Amino acid sequence: VQLQASGGGLVQAGGSLRLSCAASGRTFSTYVMGWFRQAPGKEREFVAAISRWGTTTKYTDSVKGRFTISRDRAKNTVYLQMNSLKPEDTAVYYCAAGEGESIGSSSGTYDYWGQGTQVTVSS
Repeated sequence: VQLQASGGGLVQAGGSLRLSCAASGRTFSTYVMGWFRQAPGKEREFVAAISRWGTTTKYTDSVKGRFTISRDRAKNTVYLQMNSLKPEDTAVYYCAAGEGESIGSSSGTYDYWGQGTQVTVSS
């Protein structure tokens, strides 16, 4: 599967962005999907994940209540709605797809990665 992330940009603190990740192929529904981010000088960290059927989601504590992950099976796309953005959310955001059955927060859970999209939140 090939993943194409988009939707990043520059936004003021308190603003919103919606990231999209379009997946190629007809097997999108068989993948667990996740979002990760990497800030300058920091390691890549887990942000959110969603199960194959979209019935289960998982978030890192720092984004709970602000970010929402969802997927549209008809469009082969996963989204990350980001509200109440903070400067510390500034990072390159990556989408990922995993062939396993369970959603996870470890990067090792995922087999395919998109190219990343930059999100910058100004104070």
